[in-house]
Amino acid sequence: MGWNIFGKKKQEDEFDALRDVQLKNLGIGWMVDYDMKTWEVVAHHKYDWGGGSTSEEWELRSSSKTIFLEYDPEDEGEFTISWKIPVGKIEGNIKEHLRTNDDAPGQIVVDGVTYYLDEDGGGLFLENCKPPEKEFIYWDYVDDSEENIVTVEQWGDNEFEAYLGKVVEEYQFENILPAASK
Repeated sequence: MGWNIFGKKKQEDEFDALRDVQLKNLGIGWMVDYDMKTWEVVAHHKYDWGGGSTSEEWELRSSSKTIFLEYDPEDEGEFTISWKIPVGKIEGNIKEHLRTNDDAPGQIVVDGVTYYLDEDGGGLFLENCKPPEKEFIYWDYVDDSEENIVTVEQWGDNEFEAYLGKVVEEYQFENILPAASK
C-alpha cells in the first residue's frame, strides 16, 4: 500500500493531465495544433477489423477544413491523417472496376502519383464509438515511399468514398488542450 502525503485518495477514473493528455486519448471538444493550425475534435470513431483488432479515428476541424486522424495501436502505434477526395479524382473509373471485378486494381493514379494496393478487407465502423455498426469494404494503396496513402471505401452496393493521406508522427501535434469540464 502506498502512502499519499497529500491526504487525498486518487480515484482510478479521475482525469490525470500528465497521463491522459496524449494524442491517442483525444476526446470530443479537445483542441490540438497541427500543421500551423488549431483543430477541434468534432467526432471520435472506432473501426473493428475482426479478431480483436481495432483502430480509432478522430474527425478534426479547422475553419472549413476537415481531416481524419487515425491511430492503429497494432501497427507500432502508427498515426495517419487523411482527407476526403472525390472518387473521380482517381484516374480511370474505379467504382465501375470494383463493381464488375472480383479484385481491386493493383495500382491507381491520383494527381499523377502511382499508388499500389497494399491491403484490403472488410470492417465495421462505429460512429462516435457507438452501435449500430456499419459494414464496409476498404482498399488501401501506398506510394513508393510508403508514407502517402489512398483509401477507397465501399459502403453498400453503390456508395464509394476516397481519402488521400499520409503517415504522421505524434510529435507533429502540439498544444493538446482537453475540453473544459462542465
